[in-house]
Amino acid sequence: MKKLLLVSSLILTGILLLAGCSNNDPKPEDRLAAYTKLWNEKKFDQMYSYLSDDTKQKVSKKQFTERYTKIYKGVEAENLKVTYKKPKEPKDHGDKKNVSLPISVKMDTIAGQVSFEKSAKLVQQEKDDKTNWYLDWNASYIFPQLKDDEKVSVQTYPAVRGEIVDRNERGLAMNGTAGEVGIVPEQLKGKESIVLPQVASLLNMTTDEIKKKLNQPWVQPNYIVPIKKLPADQTALMTKLSGITSVSVQEINERVYPYKEATAHLIGYIGPVSAEDLKKLKGKGYTANDTIGKRGLEQILEDRLKGSAGAKVYIKGDNGQEKVIADHPAKEGETITLTIDAELQKSIYKQYKGETGSAAAIQPMTGEALALVSSPSFNPNKYVLGISGEEQKALENNPGKPLLNRFSSTYAPGSTIKAITASVALKNGVNSNKALDIKGLHWQKSNWKDHSITRVSDPGKPVNMTDALIYSDNIYFARQALDLGTKKFTSGLESFGFKDKLPFEYPITGSSYGSIDSEGRLADSGYGQGQVQMSSLHVALAYTAFLNQGNIVSPYLIEGKQPAQKFWKQNAASPKEAAQVLNMLKQVVNNPHGTAHAASKLKIPLAGKTGTAELKMSQGESGTENGWFVAMNTDHPKLLMAWMMEGLQNKGGSHHVVDKMEPVLKKYLKK
Repeated sequence: MKKLLLVSSLILTGILLLAGCSNNDPKPEDRLAAYTKLWNEKKFDQMYSYLSDDTKQKVSKKQFTERYTKIYKGVEAENLKVTYKKPKEPKDHGDKKNVSLPISVKMDTIAGQVSFEKSAKLVQQEKDDKTNWYLDWNASYIFPQLKDDEKVSVQTYPAVRGEIVDRNERGLAMNGTAGEVGIVPEQLKGKESIVLPQVASLLNMTTDEIKKKLNQPWVQPNYIVPIKKLPADQTALMTKLSGITSVSVQEINERVYPYKEATAHLIGYIGPVSAEDLKKLKGKGYTANDTIGKRGLEQILEDRLKGSAGAKVYIKGDNGQEKVIADHPAKEGETITLTIDAELQKSIYKQYKGETGSAAAIQPMTGEALALVSSPSFNPNKYVLGISGEEQKALENNPGKPLLNRFSSTYAPGSTIKAITASVALKNGVNSNKALDIKGLHWQKSNWKDHSITRVSDPGKPVNMTDALIYSDNIYFARQALDLGTKKFTSGLESFGFKDKLPFEYPITGSSYGSIDSEGRLADSGYGQGQVQMSSLHVALAYTAFLNQGNIVSPYLIEGKQPAQKFWKQNAASPKEAAQVLNMLKQVVNNPHGTAHAASKLKIPLAGKTGTAELKMSQGESGTENGWFVAMNTDHPKLLMAWMMEGLQNKGGSHHVVDKMEPVLKKYLKK
């Protein structure tokens, strides 16, 4: 009986022991799940404790953690996702001492997404009197193609920036070349006193500036240390420099702006990415070594121009053969064609000859921008090649403000607004033939104390609307604005686009009329003074209404991106009113008394309007004058230009602008 009880007790103990093994012993599935969790968190030092004894004999903890860290950093591994699907029911592995379980690995790298399936081998081992499962690890867990003694390499392919060309495919921002002047320190040794002054003189630098570059921390005796970049066309200078001991001149790829100052404000330039840029553009693929658009269209169209860099992640095997893990080719930026006529732009800029002002030229029937000019300007190539602090300071202190973009700014339009005032008056029922009896050069309402309106000339007769435009009569248009009243007058301005954002690819300041809170300000606004402000582009666009039956065309700058609607403002005037104003504007050129009559000698069918805006601090004092001229051909219209020039009080005012514009009108419109 005792024997039977003993046997039963032993059997029961065995059953309990077996039950304990099956329920409490570590499972390979649990171990792998814990390991992959650490892997996803990139806790490589903790992952090491899960490795088998055999693995640890081959690789130390430091080697293991450093290899993962360096490789993942080098390939820019992001969004790592290691997946092991643990079964709902534990699997009975019996007496097996090693088990293989499937995992999948996915990550984003500098060369694109990498994903692979892996069979993870776990072995059962006893450590410190405890049995557990450990990973039999090797380098293929990082990448399947990788062996323990091999290295992972990365090759990058730089993005090729897209170019900007004009309507005739003339280059405005191109990928060209430049010459980079460098000095090799070990070849310079002992000749510093002779070579450095010579190089400094040729490069318009100081010897201290060159020494500063040669003493940078990274410089080695046999390195070529870049000193300055030169435009590719300065071949004679580069040849002279190449003949100097220790000096090297190499051809490098560089952004080039062929039209220099003429298109600087429109096109802009590129420059190195700043820390602020990197912060703002985080996640868009920029690195500290990249360049980025700094102003103008280079900046505005950055996303389309920049392209994207490419890269290859690979392993170079013992036999020299590459094992490619991921390969992402570089993508070129878009080549963008503008509606701009670069030669017209250059011709207009040339006519300004450094005088301050802005100009816009458009195709009046389609809205294509043909030229957008700001004068004076700067050479964008200097920024790309490396502008000196002295040159930058000279630009900033120049009284002409060459860094100011005038075509995107607004100015008092002066008498160019009179065509708009005339149109608004006609729309509100004014009879253009009704003459106002105005005598003398000055006029004021009886209730005005300190305000009066002055006109340039007295025709010696009552003035109707056509006369008023021919003679550019301030008093006539001041009185028309007063008769209209603030509400009707400003409503009329708004029908021409005032207070609206200009629908244009390049940001242009919107036109405004300020606060018309008095009769004096209303009267002044009627002839383009007061607080009225317009850009040269908006002035040009407003005049398209007189060629398009009262509709103002939608402007555009990029070929193939025509606006969905041809007209920005419809019914700014009726077809009849537009035709009336156009006929009056023809008389401004053709009538011997017209303020733009000088342009009639070109024998081109033209319509236009001059304007002078006097800028002064208070009534009665003399101020500076800005002159305007708006001109358009009326026979198959293809060119409409609005030019503004500043500081013309001693140069004949708007007549000076007419004289400046004539050669351009002749070149582009004369048959």
